Amino acid sequence: MKPLHRHLVNTSRKVLCTAALAASLTTAAVVTNTSTADAGEAEPTPDSPQATDRGDARLELPDLVADPPLPPGATTPEGAASGIPATALDAYRRAQISVAAALPGCKLPWQLLAGIGRVESVHASGYGLKADGYTEKPIRGPRLDGNGFAEIRDTDKGEWDADAVYDRAVGPLQFIPSTWVTWKADGNGDGKRDPNNIYDAALGAGLYLCSGHRDLSDPAQLDKAVLSYNNSREYVNTVLGYMRQYQAGAAQVPNPPAGNYPTPTPPGTLPTPQPPATRPPVTPPVTPPVTPPVTPPKEPDKPTPPAAHLDKLELPGGPEFTAEAESAFAQTPKAKVLLSDGKPAVGQTVVFAVEEDTTGGTVFTADGKDFAVVVTDAQGVAAVPALKAGFKAGGFTLRATTYDASRRLTAQLTGAVTAKPVPAADLLTRTDGTKPLEVVAGTSFTGVEFLATAKDKPVPLAKATAGLVQKNAAGEWVPVDPATAKGPFFKGEDGKKLTTLELPATGPDGKIALPELFTTDVAPGTYTLRVSISDKVFLLLDLKVTAKLDTTPKPTPTPSASATKAALK
Repeated sequence: MKPLHRHLVNTSRKVLCTAALAASLTTAAVVTNTSTADAGEAEPTPDSPQATDRGDARLELPDLVADPPLPPGATTPEGAASGIPATALDAYRRAQISVAAALPGCKLPWQLLAGIGRVESVHASGYGLKADGYTEKPIRGPRLDGNGFAEIRDTDKGEWDADAVYDRAVGPLQFIPSTWVTWKADGNGDGKRDPNNIYDAALGAGLYLCSGHRDLSDPAQLDKAVLSYNNSREYVNTVLGYMRQYQAGAAQVPNPPAGNYPTPTPPGTLPTPQPPATRPPVTPPVTPPVTPPVTPPKEPDKPTPPAAHLDKLELPGGPEFTAEAESAFAQTPKAKVLLSDGKPAVGQTVVFAVEEDTTGGTVFTADGKDFAVVVTDAQGVAAVPALKAGFKAGGFTLRATTYDASRRLTAQLTGAVTAKPVPAADLLTRTDGTKPLEVVAGTSFTGVEFLATAKDKPVPLAKATAGLVQKNAAGEWVPVDPATAKGPFFKGEDGKKLTTLELPATGPDGKIALPELFTTDVAPGTYTLRVSISDKVFLLLDLKVTAKLDTTPKPTPTPSASATKAALK
């Protein structure tokens, strides 16, 4: 049994014993037959078969199939996406719970699975999604025969995609059959692992995205994970856009009925045409000519104009969309959405997201997140919510995205954060107080941390230097001579000994950690380390190195012959 498989099974038993979780589910199990993949060994990449250009199952549905509409009277928070079918929503949430129990470091949000499900099959809408997770109609992508899409020869003998020559993506989350072999999972406890079941597919997708010990709360790892599912930047942006909309709120709606939409089937042998049966000639009866009545010409019907669709998204930026570090942006950019008939798109959802951020965390002020969802007003305008600049100088991209049933529009502008004037630190202290620093020769000084402050407030980005010092003849502290120094030492990137080291700048909290100080071959004694920010702001630390305990066993003395005789008398 592979490590992840064994870990998931054990974790599943714990999950099933949790009363709170059991009460929240509608079946008896969350994961009973788990994925056979090893998360540490089978990390998929943008070169994986799943990430290839595999087409879109929705190509077989009309453009009218979009987000399932909310039931009468139902509402969602302003800016939230439309409803998610009840079974699909349950499947996404169960997958999040199961993956969190098995791989707690992944931090998989169910809204990410919903974003993929929305892009891949509109949550199986139009296919007759049932309460058990299956669909009335199979969901299959285009044939991957190299004609317009990737070429993937059959890997499942047609078991899942009903095509024994080429593969097709299958199920609500569009798994390639060869990918499903590795990541197949049972998400509803029915003892089966079927990519056509949305419970199984959602759990398999969650494990796939979390492979390689990924932490999906890290934007870079999240981006890498989605690229491994479909190696397309547009795909990633679209999935993350829907994810953010669902994070703003989503309503449960009834499972939509199946539509009368064609489902692609693999080509087969056509029947042999048969010649028509020979019939005797029939003499038609003679009919007298009839003069047709004269009908005045009818004016041709005027063509019905096509329904307006999203046509343009504008996000004009000012010449200086900038702010000082840790301060609010004074400018308020506004996105405008227009329809194809030139009218404003009223009530249209727009997702604003901070991307490619090098400022240490520029976020929206209201909730501290890096995205916000806004609905356009009567003029089709959506104003960017208030932004707070990150704590250091840098840049970022502000992207606006909006969708309708058949298209996605995006626009972006560039923002910048300037450095905040840093007050000079007037005090440097240890965060752990004045605890003596003492180690046994051959071990290292570790876990030492400092705090730089100015008028009792933390000072970020302060730079310090740490170095071994000794007193000269005049009683002044001076750096030790690296060539003759025998005390503790740092190590450079090349492994060479260093007696002085430039430390990284302090963080937003004004803290900085001292790198490891080695005492290999250092004689017992007390040495002095100076950590300084300036000539006037520094800290002197005594470093005590004690001798190793002699653990060598001593031999027992052998008594002399005379002593032995005396003892016998």
